[in-house]
Amino acid sequence: MANTLVNTVNKVPVTTYLKLVCVALFWGGTFIAGRLVAKEIPHMIAAFIRFAVASILLLILAWRAEGGLPRLNRQQLHATFALGATGIFLYNLCFFAALERMPAGRTALFVALNPIVTALALAMLFGERLSKTRWLGILIAFTGAAVVITRGDLLGAFHDLSQSLGKGELFMLVAICGWAAYTIIGRHALKGLSPIAATTYASLWGLLLLGLGAVLEIPQFEPTHMRWEVLASLVYLGAFGTVVGFVWYYEGVKSIGPSRTAVFNNLVPVFGISLGSLILGESILTSMVVGGLLVIAGVTLTNKS
Repeated sequence: MANTLVNTVNKVPVTTYLKLVCVALFWGGTFIAGRLVAKEIPHMIAAFIRFAVASILLLILAWRAEGGLPRLNRQQLHATFALGATGIFLYNLCFFAALERMPAGRTALFVALNPIVTALALAMLFGERLSKTRWLGILIAFTGAAVVITRGDLLGAFHDLSQSLGKGELFMLVAICGWAAYTIIGRHALKGLSPIAATTYASLWGLLLLGLGAVLEIPQFEPTHMRWEVLASLVYLGAFGTVVGFVWYYEGVKSIGPSRTAVFNNLVPVFGISLGSLILGESILTSMVVGGLLVIAGVTLTNKS
């Protein structure tokens, strides 16, 4: 019976969509774990430890599932390096920097913009058509983002944007651009590579880049801050937020394409806000709910067939 569980329209196994929902849950949890880590240890060191854990697990997974990593040709070498530079190095540097400055739930809301940025980039770089409906969706999504960023005070933001758009928000916007690039590059990196191989190579490249930066942060590192909560959070980030999440995400990219896979990021802020409230006791503002719903509505229109 399991083999018959197939989407009647797209002929995609239902398990693909279930995995992408779990990915959203795991990534929603990364904002909670990242918030705990970002306040205790330097960002490059935190990201380096995260991907040291992830790289070890990915290498074991690649060996057990596929007999090891394939040799890369020049195009794949460049593509996987680009994956590591954007989705691993740039995203995580900005991810931890944003979480040091903003609540986890508010930070997670920004992720919902990723499908919009991805759709715009695909239109500009690859000529993907954006209909009037999709443009309307983009406008609605950005309106929702403005509500979230300004905490509902849109008029006040016109007078003093600095009150709403701080360093944390700017870091997260850069992180979104990095992740959109990661998603799009993945379309090319996956040619001839399995999701496990592509993710492992990207993590190894990212680990190298993060390691170079982590060396510079050693004087700022306090070993006493490595409490069990921080260690557990780093393991969670490496195992679930990276290994399981990235592999299943790329299975989705390969199966249903980058734009439709990115739609599942809509669930990340829902899980992030809920977990932030339950675990960290963060407040859920009305502007977050209203803005978040507008963003999700806009993203749904943007990705409508």
